[in-house]
Amino acid sequence: MDEQQKPETAPSPAPEAAPAQSNAASDKTQQTKKPARKHYYNRRKFKPTQSQQDFQPREQIKFSFKRVSIVIPLYNEEDALRPLYAELKKALKNYSTDYELVFVDDGSTDKSLSIIKELARTDNKIKYISFRANYGKSAALQMGFKHSTGDAIVTMDADLQDDPAEIQNLLRKLEEGYDLVSGWKKKRYDPFIKKISSRFFNFVTRVLTRIKIHDFNCGLKAYRKDVVHTINVYGELHRYIPVLAKWRGFSISEVVVKHHPRRYGKTKFGISRFFKGFIDLITVIFTTRYVKRPMHLFGFVGLIAAFAGFVVSLYLTYEKFVLGIGINNRPIFFLGILLIIVGIQFFAIGLIGELIVHTNQDEKEYVIKEKK
Repeated sequence: MDEQQKPETAPSPAPEAAPAQSNAASDKTQQTKKPARKHYYNRRKFKPTQSQQDFQPREQIKFSFKRVSIVIPLYNEEDALRPLYAELKKALKNYSTDYELVFVDDGSTDKSLSIIKELARTDNKIKYISFRANYGKSAALQMGFKHSTGDAIVTMDADLQDDPAEIQNLLRKLEEGYDLVSGWKKKRYDPFIKKISSRFFNFVTRVLTRIKIHDFNCGLKAYRKDVVHTINVYGELHRYIPVLAKWRGFSISEVVVKHHPRRYGKTKFGISRFFKGFIDLITVIFTTRYVKRPMHLFGFVGLIAAFAGFVVSLYLTYEKFVLGIGINNRPIFFLGILLIIVGIQFFAIGLIGELIVHTNQDEKEYVIKEKK
């Protein structure tokens, strides 16, 4: 009876319902969290540390040259050599082409040579030449050119005023088809006297040689190997390398480059170099224009002088025989005779020069661009 009157209880829900609901909630929670996490990372700006930036690969700077030689003449630059080497390595490390550093010690009396040797022991790309005495920048450049193996050669000073980062711009200009590219220090950090004298010197050289570049004596220059193997630099002619190259038929251009104040040491510029430069300019003009045609110079001067003396003598003859004026003790009489004699001498020197050139004619002095 009790069992029959016992009320029936409602069936309990399936035990699987609760876990299913919790799993659905868990899935829902995960679905809502993942987009939030993704949104968070998209919103975050990742900033690498300085060390991570240094180790990031950089794009290589490509050139058509197989090897580039950097020729660096120096004299007593012990304080500048290590910083210069560090800046060169930094500027050249991304070059796709091979390179070499050619240091030419022009008889330094400080520790410059010892520092170069120390750097050479750790870097097989360094070559060096050391003179026993100070022969000058032209001799240093000539020896640097001789021992360079690159098909492109770049020259720069060792005083840290030339920026190694400009080497890239010089080589880019060289790849446009030019044989020589000269740097132009448009904004200079030099003493006032040096800046004024340099502007005057460049102006006179530009007028006399008819070569339209602004800075003939800039240390930063780039050459094709044919140029440095053709020209001969001696004395103080390093200032006129563009003139020598132009006379040999090479194409020339220029690029504006950065110039820095001198950090160490003192400038080698002196007033004596200013006068020597103009004497060398006369030498360059003669050797580039008239060395193969001396009659064009001496013969022309001789004819002008002789003609002037002839005109003076003709005028005095007119006064003597027409006007009856005495000419014996007049200075103009001696001037006319002197001009005729000097004119004949100059003309004779031109003829002798032509004979010497004709006798010593050599085919090696002609620069051949192409042949088949």
